[in-house]
Amino acid sequence: MPLRSKLLRHLFRLSLAGAAAFLAGCSSSPPLASSPPSSTTSPTAPTPTAPPSAPIVSTPGAPAGAPGTPAGGTQPIAAAAIKPAAPSGANNPRAYRLDAAGHLYSRNANRIYKGKLPPLLYAIGVLDVELDRNGRVMALNWQRAPKHAPEVITEIERTVRQAAPYPAPTRMGRVTYTDIWLWHESGKFQLDTLTEGQI
Repeated sequence: MPLRSKLLRHLFRLSLAGAAAFLAGCSSSPPLASSPPSSTTSPTAPTPTAPPSAPIVSTPGAPAGAPGTPAGGTQPIAAAAIKPAAPSGANNPRAYRLDAAGHLYSRNANRIYKGKLPPLLYAIGVLDVELDRNGRVMALNWQRAPKHAPEVITEIERTVRQAAPYPAPTRMGRVTYTDIWLWHESGKFQLDTLTEGQI
């Protein structure tokens, strides 16, 4: 019995030691795996866009290349490029129309038909232009409108208005002058006051 008793005690101690070792192993928590650094990307700032360019103002008319209209359309004149017209010394409408025609030619140099016009023209119009004392257009009145070519009527009126201000009629205060528009099918023209004639 003493031997058996010693044996049981020895086994009991062994089992206690094993249990203690097991519990010690369980109590030590395993090292936590380091989580990879979060790849938080800062939001990309929106790329600044250039401000929209100032729209180019064009005058509506017949499509480019249509008979009676300038090929490629008409080009607006930059405001900085326009110099004030010198005052007119004319003392009657007939004398003033020479100044007005010269003014229109200077504003539309690339649209003037060079040389003698052909015997048949696309359109002919007779237009009265009323100006105030500062050369600004007050009214346009057709004595004879080329009704078969409405795009020419529109283009002539646009051209006359865009050329303002005209030479100020200082000696008359205001003036209404008349000129004849001789219109070629290319969209170029001459005024009867400064015409080079017809073939």
